[in-house]
Amino acid sequence: MAADIERGKDLHDSNCLTCHASMYGDKGNDIYTRPNRKIETLTGLEMQLKRCKNSLGTPWPEDQIKDVQLYLNKNFYHFEE
Repeated sequence: MAADIERGKDLHDSNCLTCHASMYGDKGNDIYTRPNRKIETLTGLEMQLKRCKNSLGTPWPEDQIKDVQLYLNKNFYHFEE
C-alpha cells in the first residue's frame, strides 16, 4: 500500500505540532528547517518518528508512520526516496 501524504499531514498536524511549537515557538514546523537539524536521511527520519511515537504513546501503526514520513520528506526534508 502506498503512503498517503494527506493522511500524513493530518496525523502530523494533530499529533506533532503542539509539542514542536512548545520547543520552537508558534511555528512548530520550524523544527524541520532549523540550521542544526539532526535528521540527515530518510531512514533517520523514520527512526525519529518512531522515537516520538513511542515517547508520546501515539498509537500509529507502521502505515501511518510511513504517511507522516512521506509528508515531512516531501514538504521539508527532500531526501532521495
